[in-house]
Amino acid sequence: MSERITTNTQKGQKDINKPHQLSTALYIRLSREDGDKGESVSIANQRLLLEDFVNSRDDLCLFSTYIDDGYTGTNFQRPNFMRMISDIEDKKIQCVVVKDLSRLGRNMPKVSEYINDYFPSRKVLFISINDGINKNYYDTDTSEDMMIDIKNMFNGFYPKDISKKVRSTFRAKQGKGQFIGAFASFGYVKSADDHNHLEIDEYAAGIVRRIFGMYLGGMGQNTIAKVLNSEGIPCPSEYKKQCGLNYRNSNRLDSTSYWTYSTIRNILKNEMYIGNMVQNKNFRQICKQNAVLLPKDKWIVVEGTHEPIIDMDTWDKVQDLLGRNTRQTKLEQNVHMFAGFLKCGDCGRAMVKIIRKGVIVFNCGSYNRYGRGHCSIHRITEEELEGIVLQDLNLIIKSVKDMGRLIEEERRQKKSDALNALGDISRYRVDVERLEKKKDRAYEDYSDEVISREEYLRHKGKYEQQISVIRSKIEVINRAVESQSFSVNPWIDRLLQNEQLEHLDRETVVEMISMIYIYENNQIKIVYNFSDELEALLGSHD
Repeated sequence: MSERITTNTQKGQKDINKPHQLSTALYIRLSREDGDKGESVSIANQRLLLEDFVNSRDDLCLFSTYIDDGYTGTNFQRPNFMRMISDIEDKKIQCVVVKDLSRLGRNMPKVSEYINDYFPSRKVLFISINDGINKNYYDTDTSEDMMIDIKNMFNGFYPKDISKKVRSTFRAKQGKGQFIGAFASFGYVKSADDHNHLEIDEYAAGIVRRIFGMYLGGMGQNTIAKVLNSEGIPCPSEYKKQCGLNYRNSNRLDSTSYWTYSTIRNILKNEMYIGNMVQNKNFRQICKQNAVLLPKDKWIVVEGTHEPIIDMDTWDKVQDLLGRNTRQTKLEQNVHMFAGFLKCGDCGRAMVKIIRKGVIVFNCGSYNRYGRGHCSIHRITEEELEGIVLQDLNLIIKSVKDMGRLIEEERRQKKSDALNALGDISRYRVDVERLEKKKDRAYEDYSDEVISREEYLRHKGKYEQQISVIRSKIEVINRAVESQSFSVNPWIDRLLQNEQLEHLDRETVVEMISMIYIYENNQIKIVYNFSDELEALLGSHD
């Protein structure tokens, strides 16, 4: 934003000491956001018009010129407008001159307040040259007040209309998956060839991948922030500044230049990292300073618009963990591998970890907080639980591996059946082609009067019926081939790739387990992420 200020040393100004002259402020404003354009409202032309007007009046004397270049009329927190108000408060100004009412502002209630209340209360004459307004503090002309209100109303409509048109254009671009923001999400940059397309910033993308990896590895969001801060890694806002971008996060305190819990959480929940363009999350009303967060169903999300930084498998695991609300631990500690995966099988409350004499045990959360009146202890040690889960997982892996041969045989059989089916289809198509030729020859015989019309129709009907039957057979075979799956569910493939596990870790638990329910007497129910697929597979080979 440029600011040009003129003081009372201007050539041609009148003697300010004459009592009949009013110390005058010239106020000039220009904003492309309001649709101001053209030479007629340029800063230079506004200034020339106002200076000529003051010089033509014996009762006015120029004190200073106040220019806000690039500031919207819907907001009155403009630097030079506020400086002018400060000078009015200091009784340095007795008159304010503008080109027209829209230069003062485009917010009808606020403009009316200044003209009808503020200026008169400070005994300041207000002049709008093009509107023919010359309002003094003692004026009681209600017709002029009405005209001012009407003009203000239309001036207020204009930026709203412009805003509506601009928003409509933006929404159309957002609907096509084009990026319209000023700054890309951390991890991306706007393409040099197309600013509506995002490309990966490898350095920042590496930090994003690391954040997802640390969270999957068991670190809480506060812990991740502390680790990054301890390593001196710049947070997203600081990184943008280091890259030369004029970026400011309005939600961040000026003194905050480090990673925070909310920064980490926003990254972990940002769909931009899986290649989806997410826009229209906030809405800023005209004349309002702060944007409001829109409901999620109002967001504009277009899938697959740019290269993802995070794969879908990692994304799904992280979102599942975020929904579990695992407790944040201290920096020097790690999240326990079962954190967020243990529930009391009877009351449904999460189990809590307790360390007694160096031994980690899990108790029912209801019992631990409220006592026996609400639930029993359901006590199980970490060692016991890990042993049970490890043994069960290894049994599943062994069972699946024993079935590997059956699966391969099934694949080979399906492939053989498919090849046979394709051979049948090929033969059927030859039969269809032969019958089509017979039908054509019958028509030629009819055209050459070799056979009668009745004979032709009889032959034609017979061939068409045979063709219809054969095509039905081809369709049945095609449907059967399409219904046969030549690949096993991805979860089963993962189990087949696993060797017998010697120990459990957080990554394995997150990968394999959906929830573990602890009942009395160490009875345990383990719900795996692949339970349905495994049941279907085992059932099909009983």
